[in-house]
Amino acid sequence: MTELKKFETQWGGKTLTISTGKYAEQAHGACLVQYGETVVLATVVMSESAREGVDFFPLMVDYEEKMYAAGRIKGSRFMKREGRAVDEAILTSRFIDRAIRPLFDQSMRNEVQVIVTCLAFDGENDADILGLIGASCALHISQIPWNGPIADIRIGQVDGAWIINPTYEERAKSLLDLAFAGTSENIIMVEAGANEAPEDTVLEAFWYGMENLKEPVALIEKIRQEVGKEKVDLNAPKTDEEKALVIKKEEIAAKARPFIVAQVKELFFGQPQATKTERYQQKTELKKRTEAFLLEQGVDPEEVRYGLDTVIEVLEDEVTREIIENDKRVDGRKITEIRKLVGEVQLLPRVHGSGLFSRGETQVLTVTTLGAPGDEQTMDGMEFMGTKRFFHHYNFPPYSVGEVKPMRGPSRRDIGHGALAEKALAPMIPSKEDFPYTIRLVSETMGSNGSSSMASTCGSTLALMDAGVPIKTPVAGIAMGVATNDKGDWKVLTDIQDLEDGKGGMDFKIAGSREGITAIQMDTKTEGLSREIVEQTFKQAREARMEILDVIQKTIPEPRAEMSPYAPRIITVQIDPAKIGEVIGPGGKMINEIIDTTGVQSIDIEDSGLVMITSIGGEAADKAKAWVERIVKDIEVGEIYKGKVVRLMDFGAFVEILPKKDGMVHVSELAPWRVEKVSDIVKIGDEVNVKVIEIDDKGRVNLSMKQAEGNVYPEKPANAAPSGDRKPYNRDDKKGGFSRFKKPFRK
Repeated sequence: MTELKKFETQWGGKTLTISTGKYAEQAHGACLVQYGETVVLATVVMSESAREGVDFFPLMVDYEEKMYAAGRIKGSRFMKREGRAVDEAILTSRFIDRAIRPLFDQSMRNEVQVIVTCLAFDGENDADILGLIGASCALHISQIPWNGPIADIRIGQVDGAWIINPTYEERAKSLLDLAFAGTSENIIMVEAGANEAPEDTVLEAFWYGMENLKEPVALIEKIRQEVGKEKVDLNAPKTDEEKALVIKKEEIAAKARPFIVAQVKELFFGQPQATKTERYQQKTELKKRTEAFLLEQGVDPEEVRYGLDTVIEVLEDEVTREIIENDKRVDGRKITEIRKLVGEVQLLPRVHGSGLFSRGETQVLTVTTLGAPGDEQTMDGMEFMGTKRFFHHYNFPPYSVGEVKPMRGPSRRDIGHGALAEKALAPMIPSKEDFPYTIRLVSETMGSNGSSSMASTCGSTLALMDAGVPIKTPVAGIAMGVATNDKGDWKVLTDIQDLEDGKGGMDFKIAGSREGITAIQMDTKTEGLSREIVEQTFKQAREARMEILDVIQKTIPEPRAEMSPYAPRIITVQIDPAKIGEVIGPGGKMINEIIDTTGVQSIDIEDSGLVMITSIGGEAADKAKAWVERIVKDIEVGEIYKGKVVRLMDFGAFVEILPKKDGMVHVSELAPWRVEKVSDIVKIGDEVNVKVIEIDDKGRVNLSMKQAEGNVYPEKPANAAPSGDRKPYNRDDKKGGFSRFKKPFRK
């Protein structure tokens, strides 16, 4: 067993510790990362040989949450073992993947697997930051070729002060939650949420964070120097035959390139209004022409594929060159121009709200569903427990890009895009006190050619407003790209599509309102973005966002005043928390009786005493509300009630005046004359008006019918004496008095 070595640095007021050796020694690279009392294990392994038959780099990144890390056993009654990764773990896997992927040679075909496991979680320090640092270190000290290292950082701002890697409590108070990866010079991946943070503030957070990436990057470099393995060269030819093959490939590619360049100009820049499908057909035509050209040049048919392998590379290079040198895009747009925008609402019957947003060929339909408070999603992960009342789900069916694929549930990409739009809209959702509904958004991608995630953000804004959800203000989003070359030249592109998201590009998504930013997500196919590129991206993205918001607000200026007639209605009543038990009843008997009798959908009660009654019909909700109010009402002397006779005794009648609360009408208070027999005046089940005349020191309620107006009496007996001739009633009179539960004693 190799000796455990520890390396430390002070970072953000805490100690960052990375340990190597002892653990996972058969992995090609492994390390433990600790910050506070959160600990993660990062491992990396590369296959010995290239994977055959694939035209992509096969990288797998998995983040594993373990419930033991937080000292918890899974809440499910039947499944105690960790199963399918929760959404938060999937998002962390994507977080790590998106940061490390650009730094691999994309021509690699050896499989690489990164596994990050959270071993201990202190409830304060998020494992996602440590997971990426661990992955970077494990890769950097391994023999796997990778152009690192990088690190990541989380930045928050509370009361105007910047905080490095804020705790969960601090993040809840922060204006923004910005997490990004890179170095002190470049930014390579971003994931952020904010509460309408101004662009200048977010940029300042970036620059502050970049300065504080120096410590972890330097620590990883130090570890590499002490324990790192020599990197392997996967592309170096090992035999004379391999060397000859490399030369042959380069010769054929060199012969094909000038021809491909000329064909690209004709096919792609000669038809600026071509659709994505037509450009796909143009790619096919380009390959056919290249193949025919190489055969005409005498290239062996078995070797033609070496020239075809360069087609996409040359195409992307030419697209980039035209943008940088001539400000020319394949569809004829200007660098800052957005494709045609269309917004529509009220598209579907029965649903609670719907919105369709189109940007060029990208089209997303979002549907809003409003539910009862009890429809909230239960969270049972390592990090988060509790409930969630607003959530957005995103679907990307294969028909949206003209493909045929099996549908096997949401992919990691679907979950990530759904979370991004949810993050963008969350600051605008009204509080539970103001709008107690559970809100679910589902975005169906109808067509995709450039940022369907930002289209789902826009479509969700339309659907929320169409449903009558009183959002604070509309939110829109746009995806920005960049064209770069080896000379360091670059141009930022507004509203990227298909060919513009290739080598040397980026997908920089920024969402927000007119006041500021609410969400950011950025991936890049470069080795990082400079400050100048980020600043220009923010500038162009804001201009585009204002244009999209104009279209949204022209479609529907504000949330509808009335909700769909098919949406449930929720009315609320605040009760004394001490009386919650009375409303619920033993084993839920009372609350279930209210639901069953009135026909409401549900009644939800919070610890604060807030009672939320959900019903499709308003009449049922009003009845349930009145019932709850009667249960918790404090009875006062002088009040008049309409109650039901529930029991007869020789000395009087018991009348239920509130649910499960009754009082006693003494025989002397039944009628304006002397009553000899209680049953002569009332029977069980009769509804009568009664007045509260006394509440004794034991809380017992004495009632009177004769002092309450509106009662209908039988005919008065001819010989009836005035009621006042009877001895006054006293429940506790031991000398001939009456007991509530016993028959009167008579001599």
